[in-house]
Amino acid sequence: MRIRRQTLALCAGLGPEDLMVQSMPDASPGKWHLAHTTWFFEQFVLGHDPAYRSLNPAWHYLFNSYYESVGPMHARPQRGLLSRPTLDDIRDYRSRIDEAVGELIAAGPDAALAARIELGLHHEQQHQELLLTDLKHAFWCNPLRPVYRDLPSVVDESKSLPMRFLACREGPVEIGHRDGDGFAYDNETPRHRTWLAPHALGNRLVTNSEYLAFVREGGYREANLWLSDGWATVQREGWQRPLYWQEDLSSEFTLAGIRTLEPEAPVCHISYFEADAFARWAGARLPTEAEWENAAAGLQVTGNFQERHRFHPAAAAHDDGLQQMYGDVWEWTASPYVSYPGFKPLPGALGEYNGKFMNGQWVLRGGSCATPREHIRASYRNFFPPHARWQFAGIRLGQDR
Repeated sequence: MRIRRQTLALCAGLGPEDLMVQSMPDASPGKWHLAHTTWFFEQFVLGHDPAYRSLNPAWHYLFNSYYESVGPMHARPQRGLLSRPTLDDIRDYRSRIDEAVGELIAAGPDAALAARIELGLHHEQQHQELLLTDLKHAFWCNPLRPVYRDLPSVVDESKSLPMRFLACREGPVEIGHRDGDGFAYDNETPRHRTWLAPHALGNRLVTNSEYLAFVREGGYREANLWLSDGWATVQREGWQRPLYWQEDLSSEFTLAGIRTLEPEAPVCHISYFEADAFARWAGARLPTEAEWENAAAGLQVTGNFQERHRFHPAAAAHDDGLQQMYGDVWEWTASPYVSYPGFKPLPGALGEYNGKFMNGQWVLRGGSCATPREHIRASYRNFFPPHARWQFAGIRLGQDR
């Protein structure tokens, strides 16, 4: 119930108009997020009982996302056309499903049903982050540049933490979720052995000031820095700077409105194509996901997460060792999103959750300032297509040794 309430709390102060906007096909209206996460519990938890009867059978078509095995669905690019059901209707829907699931929990669900409830909660936390990123894109598309939250401006005037490359473990290592370590998605399994060549990782994330140098030195005009599809995307979309950076290159749009660009904060809203081009320009490369996970596995999951209510990445602390491995921005890796050796998706419709997207996407690690802290772990594999920019994604450099 705490997690369910948090989703509503993120919508506090927003009107029905705010929560109905769909700014692009990749994003969804806030109202749809509120409904879909509720549909998930109705479909996969309450619907697990053959005797259950849906409150609104027609809504299964509206709020199914991509589960082909449970029925047809409303076209994703048209979610912003759903003025009905109203926001009040959806809030009532959430309340009634929460009550029913609460009764089920009180009655003591078996292990299989408890696992579905836990999956539903992690699914909800994914949508909490998407709600913020989708809303940010919608507000950016509005010429008025609305403010989501009137957050204090944080400008770190201290000297930057110098970029250093720290040698990491090489040789045979194990990655993936370890049985008995709590919840994990199926795509984090099975745990398996892989080989790491000699390498090093940057001690912190790439900053705005470092990326600004790339922009000013013509990074978006030099074809040799880019992958072929990346260069074609730059040309087609007219990219000249990160998403949300203003034309003056000194300010950017944030969930608190337009703010001065913080030089030492991590650059964010970067595509894989841009991250890869920057790394090449910097004489480095992106880490593989195995390199990243092996380095992160021994660190505490602490950082700038959703709970800080900053909703924007912050400058690195002046400490030794690897900084910002968790929170701030998702970190693009050099690894395509494919299955681990021996991967088996969940049985039934829930097997569509991750496995069927293992093509044409790239892995990101570590979570962001919009991610709930308890949602992330070293083995967590996020994934997006290489052109995606609207998520809080940034860059950590790696290099061969």
